Amino acid sequence: SARTQTRRQAGSRQQARTHKSGTGKMADNEVVELSLEEQAELKKKRTFKKFSYRGIDLDKLLDLTHEELMKLVHSRARRRFNRGLKRKPMALIKRLRKAKKETAPMEKPEMVKTHLRNMIIVPEMIGSVVGVYNGKTFTNVEIKPEMIGHYLAEFSITYKPISHGRPGIGATNSSRFIPLK
Repeated sequence: SARTQTRRQAGSRQQARTHKSGTGKMADNEVVELSLEEQAELKKKRTFKKFSYRGIDLDKLLDLTHEELMKLVHSRARRRFNRGLKRKPMALIKRLRKAKKETAPMEKPEMVKTHLRNMIIVPEMIGSVVGVYNGKTFTNVEIKPEMIGHYLAEFSITYKPISHGRPGIGATNSSRFIPLK
């Protein structure tokens, strides 16, 4: 029919596009190795929208001091930082630093497990992978710039969302009636 004929023509056009070699395009079986600098440049090229947190871009966020960051976050987080980071949150940040340092460039760091659901995400944690305990298992959370100022718990749900099925036996009064055959 006419429809299948147009599909065949489109398929042959597609093949013609992919199998051109000699015009500077690489063949299908060639594998190109990129240096780390080229990979980093490629990653930068793919970045579409520049991230900013309350008007400050990501590069400057990473350079902020503790006090300057405190002025940017919401009042509950500001109060928490004002009272000082205790031993457990500092230990988590230390472990995240260590995991980041041990990874090869352009790779995700090793997951760091934690029970600290009330930890506020700071710019230093960006790029890390945290296993947040939800009461049963550790949920993998890759920390992104958009998560700054939020708690770790917000990204690890503690319950399984229910999907309603059919009502069971004894759910309503009408289910008492069982027809006799």
